[in-house]
Order: sequence, then C-alpha cells, then structure tokens
Amino acid sequence: MFLRVAITLQTLALFVQAITAGLLLSLPGGHTFHSAGAYTVFFVTMAHLAVALLAWRPGGGPPGPILYAAGFFGITLAQIALGIAHARTLHVPLGVLMFGMSVLQLSRVLASRRTRAHVPA
Repeated sequence: MFLRVAITLQTLALFVQAITAGLLLSLPGGHTFHSAGAYTVFFVTMAHLAVALLAWRPGGGPPGPILYAAGFFGITLAQIALGIAHARTLHVPLGVLMFGMSVLQLSRVLASRRTRAHVPA
C-alpha cells in the first residue's frame, strides 16, 4: 500500500513540476515555483526509494521496485544537475521521460493490485 502511495505522490509531483516549468517560462517569478517543485520531487523520490527498501526488506518482496526507485532517484539527481546548469536541451526531454516512466510504473502498480484483488482464493 505504501509503495502505491509513494509512486502516486511521485507522479503527482512530476505533473506539478511540468506546470511550474510553464510558469518558469511565462512569469517573472516562475523560477521560485519551479525550484520549490524540484525540492519536492527530490524529497518524494527519496521517500519512494525508502518505502521500496522498507517494503522489500521486512516483507520479503521482490527487489524490482527497489531497482526502479534507485534508478529513478539517480535520474532525478541528473535532472537537478541539468537544471542548475541551465542545460534545457537535455533538461526538458528528461523531465518528459521521467513523467512518462512514473505514469508507467504507477499503472503497473495499480494493475498488479487489481490482479491480486481478483484472484479467487
């Protein structure tokens, strides 16, 4: 359950970050919103990694969610570095890729929940 919440929050934070990217381009103070969104995405992806580790270790679950969360956290760090360097040609497409990856992972987590719910006992 906590893994579903973590991936949902991550996807929502990335969606809001796309909105703040538009504000960055259209408002004089848009940088503040986009910067706050970057901190939010960083902390949410770090929390997602922690939840994936905790769900795996005591519960004996599969390590797949940990690999995804760790990889996504690495991509988030790269995205932050590209944003600080103002490398828009890489920063923008990577942001789109991150949102797509997060939506895909969210759909997988929700689909696996539905599959387990419909398996007869």
